[in-house]
Amino acid sequence: MSITVVGSVAFDSIETPVGRRERCLGGAATYFALAASYFTAVRVIAVVGEDFSAAEEAVFTARGIDLRGLERAAGKSFFWAGNYLENLNEAKTEQTDLNVFSSFNPQIPEAYLDSDFLFLANIDPVLQKRVREAMPQARLVCGDTMNYWINDHRAALVEVLPAMDVLLINDTETRLLSGKQNSVQAARDVLALGPRALVVKHGEYGATAFFEAGAFGENVDARRAFRAPALPLAEVVDPTGAGDSFAGGFFGYIASQPELTRAVFRRAMFYGSVMGSFAVERFGTERLQELSREEIDARFERLRELTHLD
Repeated sequence: MSITVVGSVAFDSIETPVGRRERCLGGAATYFALAASYFTAVRVIAVVGEDFSAAEEAVFTARGIDLRGLERAAGKSFFWAGNYLENLNEAKTEQTDLNVFSSFNPQIPEAYLDSDFLFLANIDPVLQKRVREAMPQARLVCGDTMNYWINDHRAALVEVLPAMDVLLINDTETRLLSGKQNSVQAARDVLALGPRALVVKHGEYGATAFFEAGAFGENVDARRAFRAPALPLAEVVDPTGAGDSFAGGFFGYIASQPELTRAVFRRAMFYGSVMGSFAVERFGTERLQELSREEIDARFERLRELTHLD
């Protein structure tokens, strides 16, 4: 089963207490695609500039990721610079240059139209809605968003949420979107906007899933949540892309299964935590580029043992 991901492919300059890296390969679609590629076939829709070289392309193709949807435009690729010197859980932005991403208009190759799974990464909700409508055959759609779209483009975001089966956002975004501080009340309000499930990412504390009544075969409401912890790590090198890697592991595992049940959903959240834990061990995408499925499954077992009484 193939996943099509629509989002950003970018360059990042990152500084953490461990050190600094200039112009790492980054972007939401990049982290998502690499993480998901260990579970299923991945197709990318994004735009890059003339500074995106064969070396960066090889990072994707080495993992078998389909780049027929990657547009190459005149100019420079999206660039972000930031640091985590004050707080490893929150980046301090130093510079953002949208460059060719500012005029991104997703072009969907005809070969992608049979994709069973669609991930709408953190882009303009107007574009998310346009892509979703152009791919009506996708049987499961997940999406992401951020504070900027919630604050300044709320009407457009509310229009696309019913088209998402699963929304993946963090604690702050959940409270902002709902207007509620209590996590359960906030989840109910977000689910009322349309998605069948909400996955709230808590950074180093894992993630919690809330479900609409009857979603994925079980007649339960948002009060019946499921929490997947994060794996305790001795050292975090670079938190950039951890959330997108979580999403890639989560959705990639779901796409690898014959059907989506609540049990599959729960295991997918564990695999999301596993992929997020690998992403933070090196700068940029370095760790995600060199994994094996054996390493991934071994870490899944470590996480399972950590959370089970028996």
